[in-house]
Amino acid sequence: MQPEIRENAGSARERPAPAVGEAPVAGDSPRTWREWARNLAIAAGAGAVLAFVGAMESGGAPLAQRLLYWVPLMIGGGLLGHAMSLVVAKIPKANMNPWLFGAILSVALTLPATLVVWGYTNLVFGTRIPLAAFPALIGSVLFLSVAMTALMIVVNWPGRVTHAPAPGAPTPSVRFAERLPAKVKGAVIYAVSAEDHYLRLHTSKGSELILMRLSDAISELEGLEGAQTHRSWWVARDAVESTRRDGDRIVLVLKGGAEAPVSRPNVRALREAGWF
Repeated sequence: MQPEIRENAGSARERPAPAVGEAPVAGDSPRTWREWARNLAIAAGAGAVLAFVGAMESGGAPLAQRLLYWVPLMIGGGLLGHAMSLVVAKIPKANMNPWLFGAILSVALTLPATLVVWGYTNLVFGTRIPLAAFPALIGSVLFLSVAMTALMIVVNWPGRVTHAPAPGAPTPSVRFAERLPAKVKGAVIYAVSAEDHYLRLHTSKGSELILMRLSDAISELEGLEGAQTHRSWWVARDAVESTRRDGDRIVLVLKGGAEAPVSRPNVRALREAGWF
């Protein structure tokens, strides 16, 4: 039997909860050592790949020298990117939109990263890049910044959340409820999961399939307190009965018997919000 790791919903929700879905690269709480290790390993791995393929005309140098160049450079770029993300996260709209956040961060990172590349290239290869080559160098660094930022967003950014009205506020209509098929009309929505091009609706009256994108469904679920626990799942907070472990993964056990996975980027955010 898998051990349950969740206290009763009531006691967990009495704790003050920060918002789920804020920018993980610049959240209020510090990264865990596992997150740091994972992100630095990704940067080092990317550096090793760039070294093996001889990126940016470095292929003429010995492999050992290329590794000495690219691996520390990518790790340093990751640390610089984290520092820049703390600044970008102060922009409210960017902090709530991962791709806007990534676009701003990539552009903001390019110039300082280009200067680092220029200096480190001279240090490792003894080659001073002429000023005339700077536009091409900036373009190459921008490309790498965009690629690495996108990768880190995919790995680290928690899912979207929906919100219930504040206590005492009028109860808004939930647009998604209008899409419920006749069989489950008026049911309590427990969760929505993606299956190919369809969504499976998990409700108090059973489950049904509808044709819709999960991203559109989450937008229409505003008014219900819930979160995207995984790229293919949205879960209503009140539907969570318990939590269990499946190896190193956390799984939410829902009313009605369905089980929703929690992806790694969402574990800390949901825990801090009092889900488990």
